[in-house]
Amino acid sequence: MNQQKRIAAIHDISGFGKCSLTVALPILSAAGIETSVIPTAVLSTHTGGFTGFTYRDLTEDLRPFIQHWKSLNLPFDAFYSGFLGSFEQIEILGTFFDEFKTPENLIMIDPVMADNGELYKIFTPDFARAMKELCRKADLIVPNLTEACLLVGEPYVNGPYPQPYIQDLLKKLSDIGPGRIVLTGVFPDDSRLGAATYDRTTGEVAYLLADKIPGYYHGTGDVFGSALLAALLNDFTLPDATRMAVNFTVASIRRTFEAQTDIRFGVNFEQSIPEFLKELKLV
Repeated sequence: MNQQKRIAAIHDISGFGKCSLTVALPILSAAGIETSVIPTAVLSTHTGGFTGFTYRDLTEDLRPFIQHWKSLNLPFDAFYSGFLGSFEQIEILGTFFDEFKTPENLIMIDPVMADNGELYKIFTPDFARAMKELCRKADLIVPNLTEACLLVGEPYVNGPYPQPYIQDLLKKLSDIGPGRIVLTGVFPDDSRLGAATYDRTTGEVAYLLADKIPGYYHGTGDVFGSALLAALLNDFTLPDATRMAVNFTVASIRRTFEAQTDIRFGVNFEQSIPEFLKELKLV
């Protein structure tokens, strides 16, 4: 029997509102992957559309947390980082990657910092530059269009996006350091939305698109990233893993849209898991 794979997920955790660790843990665990966590902050709810939420920064806990793991000599097959709330957290995570990286494991970074053409209010352009330096340590990054433009130092452009523009952006992102890119929020027209992938070793670019569903849904980037990593660690190719992640995310959005659930609450990914596991050939 094959050894169970283990990852470290480095994200914040919100008590209510499906995103970050409350999404990553169930999706990756359902896919048969042992998921350890490094929480970067604890919130009562996520910040999208809610007011009055509590926020506890865990920066002071990160170094002792990581040092304890190092003392146990824990091996990991992959690392998956998302929201980082400060420059210090970026610095700490960079050291963590340096100490735990091996030729065999995978570093996947979702450079969470912006969307819809704008940096999140808590961040500055200097934060984007620091995130770019962290991305140099990654094997795979998963930015959206806004984050991609910040990483390569170009102004954000409203879509739709022609293929030559996307391919140029993918290659510029790879020039930062990571050999593989998954770019989300790609749409060649107003009826389709999805992701584009690039593998520097092969030069292959792939587009994985689905019918667009009206609305903006919180936490879908975390749903997508978790499904993507789950498929990669179950030995699917980057385009196939991305296609599965797109399908899983779209199914979760569609179910939420049809139920007319408050979009602040996150998408119904839980009921998409059985079909996802069939695609992974785990059931």
